[in-house]
Amino acid sequence: MAKRRPYPSDLSDARWELIEPVLAAWRFERRGRALDFGRPPEHDLRDIMDAILYVDRTGVQWRYLPHDFPHWNTVYGYFAKWADEGVFAQLNGLLRRLLREKEGRDAEPSACVIEPSGKTSTSVPAAGQGIDAGKKIVGRKRNIVTDTLGLLLAVLVTAASVQDSAAGARLLDQVAADHPGIRKVWVDGGYRQHLVEHAATLGIDMEITARTPGSRGFTPIPKRWAVERTYGWLMLHRRLARDYETLPTRSEAVIHIAMTDLMARRLTSENTISWRGPTEQTKHQIPG
Repeated sequence: MAKRRPYPSDLSDARWELIEPVLAAWRFERRGRALDFGRPPEHDLRDIMDAILYVDRTGVQWRYLPHDFPHWNTVYGYFAKWADEGVFAQLNGLLRRLLREKEGRDAEPSACVIEPSGKTSTSVPAAGQGIDAGKKIVGRKRNIVTDTLGLLLAVLVTAASVQDSAAGARLLDQVAADHPGIRKVWVDGGYRQHLVEHAATLGIDMEITARTPGSRGFTPIPKRWAVERTYGWLMLHRRLARDYETLPTRSEAVIHIAMTDLMARRLTSENTISWRGPTEQTKHQIPG
């Protein structure tokens, strides 16, 4: 069978070298528990990952995958398994540590930023949606935690009706468990004082930052601009323009996939292709 023509979203050889060990280890461990361990694998993991990146980057529905990829049902099956078994989160963690070291930082961060954002699409089941009356958001909210470089540490997708402080407490617990070196966190004014007290019990100093009263238009807020820039990076992946996923865990997975793609490009010095194209003035603004 002739090799298909590559898509712009396909992994380069250099990026595949970063990702392949994690996927190969997953397959080896899974086949070790199977009865047909001696049978050769049916699907190439690189083709599967390329198909998942195609969906994440272009925003197409799974059934609309081009026919030169493996069958969409197969691709979605791998996506669901990897999401449920934490493979995408594992990839995100590996590449984040490598990128922090490349930037001259410690592999593990000591400070982070929490920020909620996002809307959902009409395809999401009503049972998984809610209303945030304060922010006038109907659907779901994405809550992400990044380090001061804007690299993802944790993500939590909830109904919009879940209060920011409740989601923030869950994220703080996760960050404290996964990154015990965290000692400082910045959040926006939507988080309440009791969350500051909760952070203190975890040994984390929480600082609430807000816009300067009376300011108009876009004004970067110290420390928090890094996470807001991360949301901008994520929007390069059209699957994230809205929350199209049926399950919140799948929604979290597509965010991990987008960050994996962005960090792999930065590690291999490959530009993320956007509609405007990289120029000498904008290269430093585009992750990778």
